[in-house]
Amino acid sequence: MDEELKPRAPSHVEAPEGAAALVAERAANATGPGRMPAIYIGHGAPPLVDDALWVSQLAAWAKALPRPASILIVSAHWENAPLTISSTRSGTPLVYDFGGFPERYYRAQYRSPGAPALAADVARLLAERPVRSEPERGLDHGAYVPLMVMYPDADVPVLQVSMPSLDPQELFDIGRRLGPLRDQGVLIIGSGFLTHGLPFLRDFRFDAPPPAWSTEFDAWAHEALEHGDIDQLSDFTRKAPAVRFAHPRTEHLVPLFVTLGAGDTSGESLPSIIEGYWMGLSKRSIQVP
Repeated sequence: MDEELKPRAPSHVEAPEGAAALVAERAANATGPGRMPAIYIGHGAPPLVDDALWVSQLAAWAKALPRPASILIVSAHWENAPLTISSTRSGTPLVYDFGGFPERYYRAQYRSPGAPALAADVARLLAERPVRSEPERGLDHGAYVPLMVMYPDADVPVLQVSMPSLDPQELFDIGRRLGPLRDQGVLIIGSGFLTHGLPFLRDFRFDAPPPAWSTEFDAWAHEALEHGDIDQLSDFTRKAPAVRFAHPRTEHLVPLFVTLGAGDTSGESLPSIIEGYWMGLSKRSIQVP
């Protein structure tokens, strides 16, 4: 991890050590034999690295998972049609796709190895779809910020692909087609935020109390995940409470459907590994065995 971006002192009452142990236990219990899980994470803005609680949780989660051969990540911050594969070269510059933060966040580096073999596998599995490449595009903050915490040595090959649309069914189908990569040790990550009503936030402390719209949407999603109700989740724009506040746009929720598709879910409970709120937003994150 970049020296200037090491975690600051914890800002939460909850002890990072206890929270990390709980995350590790949940992740271990949700990991089945022989296959890499698929996960959906809240990625946070660049200051995530300053939150010792969340850093401890993400780091513990990564340590509890099998060591991935490579990582395939879909971020809320890259929408491009047709589905596009980012650079497969090592050392491609990061995309600092944010504004208004202190200068040190724009000096972050994450020099993960390229993943050309994984890119070829992705193109093969999606052969029935148009797929293009963008060789100059590096990882955006929805990808590299959580990976800096989870795999700080940047020694796992990483490939990012775009979301060609925000349609849950299309993204679920993409995830389903990519699911066989899990048998090759590929960790498939959907990176977003379970609630993301930034225009409606008034308190930007890490431990700010969550607004009612955030807790209501989170409770609804938690229940649907506990019941493995993919149909309910897919129809969130009509069935979820407070959805226009929780997701004025849906780009931070829909990476979840890539994870669900890759997980080959069939009605079983989908366990939450991380719960709670960050700046009032739900950071609920799940693992599909």
